[in-house]
Parts: sequence; C-alpha cells; structure tokens
Amino acid sequence: MKRRTFIQNTALATAALTTFPQWATAQETLDKDQLLGKGNPKLVEQNGYRLRPQVAAAFDKMTAAAQQDGIGIQVVSSYRDYAHQNRIWERKFKSYTGNGMNDLDAIKKIIEYSTIPGTSRHHWATDLDIIQSETGVTNNVLDPDKFHGTGPFCELKAWLDKHAESFGFYEVYTNDYGRKGFNYEPWHFSYAPLSVGYLQQYKKLDIAQVLQQEKLLGSDAFTSSFINQYKTENILDINQALLN
Repeated sequence: MKRRTFIQNTALATAALTTFPQWATAQETLDKDQLLGKGNPKLVEQNGYRLRPQVAAAFDKMTAAAQQDGIGIQVVSSYRDYAHQNRIWERKFKSYTGNGMNDLDAIKKIIEYSTIPGTSRHHWATDLDIIQSETGVTNNVLDPDKFHGTGPFCELKAWLDKHAESFGFYEVYTNDYGRKGFNYEPWHFSYAPLSVGYLQQYKKLDIAQVLQQEKLLGSDAFTSSFINQYKTENILDINQALLN
C-alpha cells in the first residue's frame, strides 16, 4: 500500500473507531416492531443501500478507504423489512415443496442461507451483503467460492479481512470450524456498534410465540424443538464478536 493511501486509511479508521468507544453502551432501544422488521426506522437511502444513519456514515468511510486502495464495494442487499423477507420465504418454500420436498425438509433447505421472516438481522438496518464492484460478474454473486482463491471478489475479501473491523463491520456467518446454523457468508457484514445491542434486545423477545403466531407458509413444522434449535444455531451461532 502506498504511504499516502495508508495515512488516509488510518485517518478514516480512527474517525470510525471514535464513534463507538464502547458499543454496548448508549444503545438505542428498538421497539418490538423494529426488531421484527415491521417498524419504520429512519434510513439513509443512497449508493444502493438503505441503512441507519450511523451505519451509513461508517459504511461510506469504509467504502472510501477501499476505493483508495483500488477496490470498489457494491451493495447487494441492506435493510429488508418483514414483508420483503416473507416474499423470499414464500418463493423458496413454494419452489422446494413444488419439487417434492415435505414442509420440514423445505424449511431446512431455506435456512441454509435465508432467515425465517421476523428473525433476519437485515430487519435492523445494520447489516448488508456486499461484493466487489466492476468485476463484470452479475450472476450468482452470493457464492462463497467467488470470494476465495482466484474468485472475482477475492481482492475485496482480503481487504475486508484486514480493514472492515476497524470501521465497525464484522462478518456475521464465519467459516469457523464447528459453527452451526446458516452457511458461511463472506458477503454478510454487520455494524457491531449497533447490532450487538440490538441482538441483546432481540433475545428478550419470545421468538417461539412470535413465529407460531405469524402463520407463515410451513409454520406447522415450527415445533418447540425446531424453534429452540433455530434460535441457538441460526440466530446465536455467529461471529463471537457480535455477541457481546
């Protein structure tokens, strides 16, 4: 890295870090609707994303730093409300059951990568899926293989590994040995200064009651055992830095 670029990146990272000396404190309390994606959060909508103002500011700084190193960042997905997540859920559920899967097997297939509506971290407007821009790749972009080896997004992956945390962004579903729940997602990052506290608030909800009341497609398969396992493995088996 050139000296000038290093200085610029260091300055940006320092500015980002000063915004969250202790990210578990001074935490905004979200109401139940916002935690479940049914609220009306204040969002910044620009550059292909919809994020909370504090998240947007940090992301813009990170994007600028990456650009200084010749790496562009493109947002694939950011804030998703409950209705959006439910459309994803219904499309996949109908596709899998239409191809012969029973309800439970279809649900297990869905939650390899997609959340049950009301349980997505994207509901909080703190999380986003990103890829490297200007690579010419437009199909099946959320593929782990594209972030490693000689994949088209490998430079971004290497840059994020070195710098993302200095701006407050942490990979959520890591490739750590033994981690359960959602599959590895090298594109999914969360702004810890806010999301750590939001997760603590979310854990206080009765998720079993919420899911059983929603009457989602396939919800008859949401037994107590299934929900407990989903909460333990899919919601909470994430990057340890996002848990406290």
